[in-house]
Amino acid sequence: MGLMPRLRSRDDRVFFFLHVPTTIVVLGILLAMLTVLFIYSLPVLRHEGLRVFIDNAWKPNEEYYGLAAAIFGSVYTGLIALLVSAPLAISLAVALEELVPRRLRGVVETLSDLMAATPTIIYGLWAMVYLAPLMYRALEVLHRYLGWLPFFSQPPTPTGYSIATAGVMLGIMSTPYAAAVIREAYAMIPRDLREAAFSIGATRWEAVRILLGVIKPSILSGLALAFARAVGETVAVTLVIGNAFNLTLSVTVPGITVSSLIASQFANSGLYRYMQSALFAGGLALFFIGLAVNIVAVWFMRKWEEEIGHA
Repeated sequence: MGLMPRLRSRDDRVFFFLHVPTTIVVLGILLAMLTVLFIYSLPVLRHEGLRVFIDNAWKPNEEYYGLAAAIFGSVYTGLIALLVSAPLAISLAVALEELVPRRLRGVVETLSDLMAATPTIIYGLWAMVYLAPLMYRALEVLHRYLGWLPFFSQPPTPTGYSIATAGVMLGIMSTPYAAAVIREAYAMIPRDLREAAFSIGATRWEAVRILLGVIKPSILSGLALAFARAVGETVAVTLVIGNAFNLTLSVTVPGITVSSLIASQFANSGLYRYMQSALFAGGLALFFIGLAVNIVAVWFMRKWEEEIGHA
């Protein structure tokens, strides 16, 4: 009743009835995915209850599974990726709008979009060959001089495969996604605000800081989306994280994520009674983590749009 009175013309009605079914189909697919994850998770939930999410013991031969290390690893590597991508994404967005000449801006934007479109396996292979040895040398120095900190308390493995390596790689991978959101918001800042900043005698650096403050919700939204992108990555992470059930703050040792656990164990899961169900339970946990992060991102984006509208 709220929509139909506005559809006065025939074209409006055609537009409405063409697009509403598409929206329903998309929502239906999302609910179907959630339903499948929940149904296939039921056997292990009946067997272990919620302990499957909070215990850190993966013992297929004893029919006991704990996802704590994998869930923690997903969130932990995502946070490391966020620390890496935040300054890179903000700097890239500001540079494109303020520093890069207009005739070169399209080239840089294309390269940024190309990074986002690059298959993740390429990042994984690059991290195996180049980033992992580099991270090993860096982590060895950090462990030697900052080993009293819990983040560098354990010696790094010679392979360089570690939580830190996976996090840095994910940060580089997710930078173009965050930068695209921040760049779009920065370009939408009203010209009056820019002129007002310079009219009070602000330098370019001070003006940029003021303008970034205006789009703070959009920055948080872009970073939240980058975090969700990092948490859900599978193949590239599996190659460099080491796939070890370590529940530790030390970033110098191998770890595991839900995605890498599923990728490495699903092929053999049919040999064990509850393993496949446990992997689906991990997917269910990952689904709700991604859902929560995206809800927060959308909320920040709506808040920014309201502030811009009032301005």
